[in-house]
Amino acid sequence: MAVTIKDVARQANVAPSTVSRVIADSPRISEKTKKRVRRIMDELGYHPNMNARSLANQTTQALGVIMPSSANKSFQNPFFPEVIRGISSFSHIKDYSLYMSTGETEQEIFEGVVKMVQGKRVDGIVLLYSRVDDPVTKYLVEQEFPFVLIGKPHHISEDITYIDNDNYSAGREVTEYLISLGHRQIAFIGGSPDLMVTKERLAGYREALKLADLPLPDDYIFYMEFDREGGQQAVEQLMSMPEPPTAIVVTDDLMALGVLSTLAESGHMVPDEVSVASFNNVIFSELASPPLTSVDVRIFQLGYEAAKSLIERVEQPHFAPKSIIVPYKIVRRQTCKQIVKDQLCTS
Repeated sequence: MAVTIKDVARQANVAPSTVSRVIADSPRISEKTKKRVRRIMDELGYHPNMNARSLANQTTQALGVIMPSSANKSFQNPFFPEVIRGISSFSHIKDYSLYMSTGETEQEIFEGVVKMVQGKRVDGIVLLYSRVDDPVTKYLVEQEFPFVLIGKPHHISEDITYIDNDNYSAGREVTEYLISLGHRQIAFIGGSPDLMVTKERLAGYREALKLADLPLPDDYIFYMEFDREGGQQAVEQLMSMPEPPTAIVVTDDLMALGVLSTLAESGHMVPDEVSVASFNNVIFSELASPPLTSVDVRIFQLGYEAAKSLIERVEQPHFAPKSIIVPYKIVRRQTCKQIVKDQLCTS
């Protein structure tokens, strides 16, 4: 026979309504009582009826996760499984499930979000990207629907909860690191120019060059897809220039893999001829050949904090929007070297 809420209440010597409040994580119940009731639930093997709870509370106990493109494209990049792992980790603690939506085009992504909101399929939404003049963000603000951005909002940031790194400072710092190694011809390979992460890191790169009184050549800046092919295409063009760069800032590790493989295939030694620094520090960064210098943006923490902030907004709507800046650090490996005179270099 299935264990009921009354069985738990009897064993814990509390009212069934108290057990219900523990299941709902009500602030009216002390932590001591919550721990005791939950322990008894575990001992008895009681599992709350989440559907009944959702109907009673007019909630779904689900969060929407919006990818920036199709699942096929997104999951090729290790950033997205890792950030979803962070989202899932906190959501599991709070008994929320995840409802993912993707689309081949921006219109399909937008339509998927509208279906989530109008169909009351989720209690809140995590956007895994931030884009200039994004219709999804605008729609969610207009609908006053709980959502959190991973990335810096383009506008109205005071009305939006977001989780991000200081990408401007990270872009500047990694460029300054290459400048400190003697590099003066430094290229930049970013994602789409309408993505805020690209804009912020590019702004930091430009500022570092400006402060070092170095030229800002437009032909050294490329906007490509966040995949290996994007990195390959960009570096092919860069290395065919009359004055190719001696160092490259790449805004994504998967793109950087394409850069490294293309440089190797074309006979350019890394880091002896070209230094490469990237972002995200995904699992294969240290396994690359050579191991890749990369900015660790703490991807898991970005996802964890996003889920935590969103559930907070769902359960306590009066809370004001906030921003959380997750710290980063440059992990220096073997793709960057000191330059010697006009050539490249020794350790």
